[in-house]
Amino acid sequence: MKITWLGHGSFRIEIGGKVLLLDPWLTGNPVLAEDQHEAAVTGATHILLTHAHFDHAADAINLSRRLGVPVVGQFDLMGVWGETEGIETIGFNKGGTVDLGGVKVSMVLAQHSSTFTTPDGLKAAGSEVGYMIAGEGHVIYASGDTDIMADMDWFGDFYKPDIGILCAGGHFTMDMAKVAYAAGRYFNFKTLIPAHYKTFPILEQSAQPLIDALPDVQVIEPKVMTAIEI
Repeated sequence: MKITWLGHGSFRIEIGGKVLLLDPWLTGNPVLAEDQHEAAVTGATHILLTHAHFDHAADAINLSRRLGVPVVGQFDLMGVWGETEGIETIGFNKGGTVDLGGVKVSMVLAQHSSTFTTPDGLKAAGSEVGYMIAGEGHVIYASGDTDIMADMDWFGDFYKPDIGILCAGGHFTMDMAKVAYAAGRYFNFKTLIPAHYKTFPILEQSAQPLIDALPDVQVIEPKVMTAIEI
């Protein structure tokens, strides 16, 4: 398995013979150089979307068309895009699981928002979600953008994820201290990768507080376009 940070909340996950692009934000991503865009998406088999904010969804439709791969996400938004954008979508909902051919993806709750900008103002775009991604004997919890939730208690107990990709930048999502709290209380991660940080000055810039708080967990500060092999 390879997990590659594309900056911000975007990841390339190579697992079970599939290549999942999680919230691939390329256009305008200040930490992903333009000459890295092609390598970031080459070979992708699916686009996995947690919500519709621009820093997660801005490139999803164009990438789906160009790469010829489906966008996988929350039922309402996928239904609209499938009808209006001429792309292949796989829509499901919280509590559901889809089999992508050797990789099973379960949708779980997140606490955030999901909107996009139109000439008439902000419009709701389905609902924000997270994912449990199971393959190669591992379960990855990709939180998307969220705060701590009591639901994380049963997430950890039922899905038993051993790898976490958790938003940790603060301001818009959990910060490092909250991720450390959630990881210690609700999960038994072997590996934890912080996300949604460093991108802008308003966000947290270092994962050191998370590293210090979880000495028994392999906390990996990801580097853009450098694969983490598990």
